[in-house]
Amino acid sequence: MSDEALRTLADRLDHLTKLVERAVPPVPPSPDFAAADAFVWHAEGGWLQPVTKVNRVALPLLKGIDRMRDILEENTERFAAGHAANNALLWGARGMGKSSLVKAVHESVNARNDGLALKLVEIHREDIHSLPALLTILGGRAERFILFCDDLSFDSDDTSYKSLKAALEGGIEGRPENVIFYATSNRRHLLPRDMIENERSTAINPHEAVEEKVSLSDRFGLWLGFHKCSQDDYLAMIDGYADYFDLVTDGPEREKLRATALEWATTRGSRSGRVAWQFIQDLAGRLGKSLS
Repeated sequence: MSDEALRTLADRLDHLTKLVERAVPPVPPSPDFAAADAFVWHAEGGWLQPVTKVNRVALPLLKGIDRMRDILEENTERFAAGHAANNALLWGARGMGKSSLVKAVHESVNARNDGLALKLVEIHREDIHSLPALLTILGGRAERFILFCDDLSFDSDDTSYKSLKAALEGGIEGRPENVIFYATSNRRHLLPRDMIENERSTAINPHEAVEEKVSLSDRFGLWLGFHKCSQDDYLAMIDGYADYFDLVTDGPEREKLRATALEWATTRGSRSGRVAWQFIQDLAGRLGKSLS
């Protein structure tokens, strides 16, 4: 065979190889759950990315949400110990620490139980349809997993909520006993009101249609409501951050801090944990300090 023929054959083989690789996706790498305590699920490639440093706030710094903190922490403790526990929906006002609480509770429970294999796995809202694949990977392992979805909600034309319903409770296999689902949302029922009202007006049996939509929230055994904080709660957050990061002393400097913090909240038209944290970041920057 001539050199030209060999080159032509090699080119065709390379082309064929590329076509096969395109048609058959590569096998995703097996997750190394010893690499970290937290992971992010990538649905497109079907793999779990380790997160060695989680962006979170220490549990003692979360002020004004004591009742929700205690309930979620107790539920997580039971789950970590292998006992029965509920899926949890943290819903309500923006910036009041819903997602921060989930991450802080995970850290706190792990810290109190040396060697406890409790992992936090984040799934993005747009990847909810891939829940069955993720549960197949997590189910049956020795580790226990908090499956976390931040800012969960569904649009009017979105049907992926059915995958969530089946994964939480309704499927044949049900939720694996080593997996629990925590979600945060600004909506108590996760679905927009106009979607529910549209079902009520167009369905043959309006009541059953609405129940189908609303029942998604019923899959969560815990509903933890977060409401806008009072001025006292807001100032407690400011004081907590200031003490933790050693930003100001007591006396006149503390009173000036509080007055400035209230002015900061007024300019933003709200008081919340997020607003308090943003103020503290600004204050630390002006003082030439880092928040570590």
